[in-house]
Amino acid sequence: MSTDRLAGETPPGQEAAPGTAEARTPDAAAGPGDAEAPESAAAPGEEATGREEGAGVAGAEAEAAGPETVAAASGAEAGAAAAGEERGTTAPEAESAAPASGAESGTPAAGGETADPGAASGSPETGTPSSGSESGPPSTGAETSGPASGAEASAPGAAKGTPASGSAKATADALAAAVRAVESGERSAASFFNAAPRPARPAASAAQPAKAAPQGAAQGGSTGPGPEVARQRTTQEQENGGPARPGGPQGSATGPAAAAPAATGPAPAPRPAVRALPGVEGVRQVLAAGGAPETLAEQIAEVLGERAAEALGEDPWLLLGVPGVRPEQADGFARALLGPACGPGDERRAQALVGWLLEQTALAGHSALEATALRAALAQRAVPEPDDALQAAIADGAVLVFQDAIDEPGGRPRPATGDDDEEEQPVRILLGLDRFAMAEESVADGLARLLNTFAAVAEPTQDPDPAEAEAGEADADGATDDGEAQVADGATAGESPTTTAPATDAPTGTPTDDDPSPRPARPSAARWEAVAAAAPSPSAAELIRAAAHSGLVAHTGAEAARTEPAALIAAARSLGLRAFGATHTENGRRRLAAHLTGSAPDAPAAGSPDPATAAVTVSGLLSGREGPGRDADGALALDLLVVLDAPQLDLETAALLVESLTDGTRLVLSGDPGVLWSAGPGRLFADLLAARFCPQVASRTPDFGPIGELVSGIGIGELSQVEAPGKEVVIVPVRDAGEAVHRSVQLVADSVPRAFGVPADHTQVITVGHGGAAGTRALNAALKERLNPGPGRFGGFDPGDRVAYTPAPGRTVPGTVTGADAAGLHLDCDGSAVVVPREQVGTGAVRHGWALTAHQAAGTRWPAAVVVLPGDATGGLTRAWVYTAFSRGERHLSVVQGADQALARAVAEVPVKERTTRLRSLLQQSVQTGEEPAAD
Repeated sequence: MSTDRLAGETPPGQEAAPGTAEARTPDAAAGPGDAEAPESAAAPGEEATGREEGAGVAGAEAEAAGPETVAAASGAEAGAAAAGEERGTTAPEAESAAPASGAESGTPAAGGETADPGAASGSPETGTPSSGSESGPPSTGAETSGPASGAEASAPGAAKGTPASGSAKATADALAAAVRAVESGERSAASFFNAAPRPARPAASAAQPAKAAPQGAAQGGSTGPGPEVARQRTTQEQENGGPARPGGPQGSATGPAAAAPAATGPAPAPRPAVRALPGVEGVRQVLAAGGAPETLAEQIAEVLGERAAEALGEDPWLLLGVPGVRPEQADGFARALLGPACGPGDERRAQALVGWLLEQTALAGHSALEATALRAALAQRAVPEPDDALQAAIADGAVLVFQDAIDEPGGRPRPATGDDDEEEQPVRILLGLDRFAMAEESVADGLARLLNTFAAVAEPTQDPDPAEAEAGEADADGATDDGEAQVADGATAGESPTTTAPATDAPTGTPTDDDPSPRPARPSAARWEAVAAAAPSPSAAELIRAAAHSGLVAHTGAEAARTEPAALIAAARSLGLRAFGATHTENGRRRLAAHLTGSAPDAPAAGSPDPATAAVTVSGLLSGREGPGRDADGALALDLLVVLDAPQLDLETAALLVESLTDGTRLVLSGDPGVLWSAGPGRLFADLLAARFCPQVASRTPDFGPIGELVSGIGIGELSQVEAPGKEVVIVPVRDAGEAVHRSVQLVADSVPRAFGVPADHTQVITVGHGGAAGTRALNAALKERLNPGPGRFGGFDPGDRVAYTPAPGRTVPGTVTGADAAGLHLDCDGSAVVVPREQVGTGAVRHGWALTAHQAAGTRWPAAVVVLPGDATGGLTRAWVYTAFSRGERHLSVVQGADQALARAVAEVPVKERTTRLRSLLQQSVQTGEEPAAD
């Protein structure tokens, strides 16, 4: 059962429990015709307006399944029924086919109205009437054409196909066939990009009057076409063969079936628009005219800019750009503004849906989506010609097209040999938004830059032996072909003076944290080997050696392995390098600071800087609040950066971080590969490991204790009982969600404090999702009533409430409410005073925080954790989710178990919900490019 259906509060795409149909599919089952007006129960601007998760991503908390589930495969139920009708049309089984006759049944006409079936258009399958008079003979064959293959018979009186529509459909079918041929390897991938521009769709002449509407069409529908739908493309757009831009100043076409300029006769006048006031007041006026909540005005003005009111009036589907608004709500808003001129084939609607679907894909963690999946999702949303919609979006630059090589399972990409006779490697066609594509390419280029510009260490010697010099050059490369770290071997490693710039043993002093000037420290190989020999563990020594010889290193390990990056930072600082460690959360920063202090306990007494100052957060480092600051060129003033919690790095944050590092800087990405990936799109750390792009060091330091033993077994797919003599791990079976909430409150408020001395505010409850009878909302309501009852007079909050504040998507900051005033809600977040403005509180930036999701909890640990597994949310369970949730407790873990055998199945059979990304291919291509000259 869907947990959101139990909650009944928000749209399923925003806060559905992971694994439910709502969480996996960004577009709900209902078609546009099923939508009610935006002010109905699911109106935007209520709780649906804010992004879900402390991470700001609902789909990412669900770790949504592959794109085939995000965008339902072609042939699935479209669910696009007309308003007021119980019967829906079935999407054709062909991937690219769009509903032909009968598509008018999907027209979202308010009050059960349908598009005039007698008003024949240039492309009837769009359900959009053409311009011209209301009477006259129809196009040849309009009365005899049958419904499209695979579709249900149209309603009586529905418009039939015309020769023009047949031509358009033939073009769409040809394009779909071409894309499938490229994806299967039958055609060259380059042919997709070199294809001729999409020609303007032919249409019946505007001078030819349309046939009068049959009498049967008068019920619940307009008897003539609206002038807004009859608006036509300009001659220049037709000559250029490009699509018309919706809502443009030239009065461009409003639907894919818009005709070319008429040969004779004046163009019809556009539908009179509401004269909007300037600024936010104008947006409120347009929203009120369309029946949408006026509370969305400020968000829309921020998204659309100065001319937001004018733009929204011309293109009502721009409302989809506001977080939380769903297509059925935007359809209802458009119906209210445009009336009968609104149809499912409106080009503005199609373009908005393309962007919305890709945004939902990003919320689910994907950086791109396969073309076939996106085409199927558009068809599911009753877009008559999905291929034309995709081509228009590509031509306008709203969507970028990529080809991604399909490798054999477990294989590396085939090298380019230049042999024309060799069979071309099959590829898949991916579509993505430009900002995620640019971030992914920026990360790949930046990581390659750090590897290529790294100056390997060298040891100056007197009259070096030639054999030793050659061995030193080999050691300085820092990585073998299979990606393993090449570790220096004593004083003979890296001694060639010809490898790079010579090392210097001149004293450089210990760097100070407030000195942003470049430091010339270049420790020799012998000094690196000395600090490696003094490392606290063999794994730490291996990491130090790998960092000495490579500009990029990947380090994997669990919680106990965090001492190894700390040892590397301490060793590098002892060599005079400006070394820092960055974590995902403030809690992680404090844990790293404790490790750094333990590695050099006498540093402050000796006059050296406190080693704990080398621990920062990623957000604090990038903003300049923490760390060394930036140099004159704007780069971070450091020589070595270790990023812990690397799996939580999303693409955009990683791109900004890598771009902030100057050439030659050492970067170490460290993290536990078993935890959940980032809340934002991408899987940077997993892609880096899979590409074997740089040296990798796997820690051999295990996590001890019953919790560590349990989590280690989960990491390899085994859920076994562990001995817990001190009740470090307790399983609490429950029958239903109500009992799960009751037992969770009892554990936090009574059992854990009494048995372990851990107060309630140091115990964290973790559950699968926000919605449902045992989601974060239900648990937080019960915990607040028990631990801090109050009226919620400050936007639902009272002083003393535990909260989770989301300052940016992907970041969750725990805090406590201290008060509120006109400035906003006052919080104490880890000792720092934070004021959250009222408007952010209203959009969900602050939630109660006694109970969190696993994505919100990632990167933070508490003395005790209570993990709630309700039986109605088992679809969201994966090995990575269980691993992350169970590893949040340091001293005690209680598992409120209502999932029965679904828990063991998830651990054994569902490692992770896959994501579609391009980073691995980009990194592998970079490796291939670097190897090509050597192959010659």
